[in-house]
Amino acid sequence: MHDLKLFVAPGTCARVPTIALEEIGVPFETELVRLAAKQQKTPEFLAKNPKGKVPTILIDGKPLTENVAILTWLHRTYPDAKLLPETTDELERVKQIADVAFFSATVHPIVTRIAMPMYFLDGEGAYDRIRPKGAEAMGPVMSMVNERLENGPWWYGENWSVVDGYLFWAWWRITGVGYSADQFPNIRDHAARIIERPSVARAMQREADNIEVLKSEGLYLAPK
Repeated sequence: MHDLKLFVAPGTCARVPTIALEEIGVPFETELVRLAAKQQKTPEFLAKNPKGKVPTILIDGKPLTENVAILTWLHRTYPDAKLLPETTDELERVKQIADVAFFSATVHPIVTRIAMPMYFLDGEGAYDRIRPKGAEAMGPVMSMVNERLENGPWWYGENWSVVDGYLFWAWWRITGVGYSADQFPNIRDHAARIIERPSVARAMQREADNIEVLKSEGLYLAPK
């Protein structure tokens, strides 16, 4: 059995591997990284992940970064959890990685422009200028996702996967700062279904507990 420690922060995409680990059902530890205190920039953390980001996972003490890599490793190491659909077709395997990469490399950067526009421009202008541009870019992407969900309740039809966890995080992040859900009913219904999944509920409880820790320390930054 592997010794697993996942470094997380509430609201970040570290939720996705947290959901995956809860779905797998193996013991794992999460460690809160206090972003408001710039703990991710300390020498101790940078020694684990020089990029200064979460998620970072320690596997038997060895770090692995980037959600695409983390989720791929978890899927291959714990195949019985079926984080991605079973297939013997190598092209299909690569397409599954492409689906995870789509959320990591295409959706996620747009999410950041909507949810955290201050990363791109100082002052209130970030919300007036960057966020609308992010919402504009997100429209066709979410339209494509909404259309895909016509084929079933999950990304892969009847089969839940960790890709659904990534979609859930992205949707939660943008609607949490006011992005309209009305024009994408399939994604809205997807979010309502997934929140009832036990693995997701446990992951969200971990986040809620960490939020309370941050509040007690005066380090919680609520989404604006």
